[in-house]
Amino acid sequence: MDKDIYADRVEQMKPRLYRMALLHTGNETMAVDAVDEAVYRGIISVKKLREPAYFETWLMRILINECKKAHRRARREAPLETIPESAQEDFDSLPLKEAIRQLPQELREVILLRYFSGFTLVETAKCLKIPQGTAATRQRRALQLLKLELSDEED
Repeated sequence: MDKDIYADRVEQMKPRLYRMALLHTGNETMAVDAVDEAVYRGIISVKKLREPAYFETWLMRILINECKKAHRRARREAPLETIPESAQEDFDSLPLKEAIRQLPQELREVILLRYFSGFTLVETAKCLKIPQGTAATRQRRALQLLKLELSDEED
């Protein structure tokens, strides 16, 4: 894949990449940085991509790894109490978003990819490098936990 094709495909994916990074990090600045870093890392290693048909899941996996790195960096840099309040405070307090944040990471990743990034179950499994059955099980468990959490809030 040459750089022009890569640039075109990335440009088409940027809204999905940003949305996924924002959901994963919860911070606009970290999300933009993660997307930029993922695009950069992707262009460096695009020649290693064996199947161009899996470009989107490949790049999304790079993005997820960059989001994880950003979280690790943020934990080292500043304690949670010193982080200034953001303009997204109202959005962050939504019950669904909070319930998703409380899910274990492996369940949260499946939900974010499936329902917020629009990936199919097969694409989600490939992106996370897990069997399709495992992705389906994680999705089912996550949905059960979300239903339980959100129904408790309503009562």
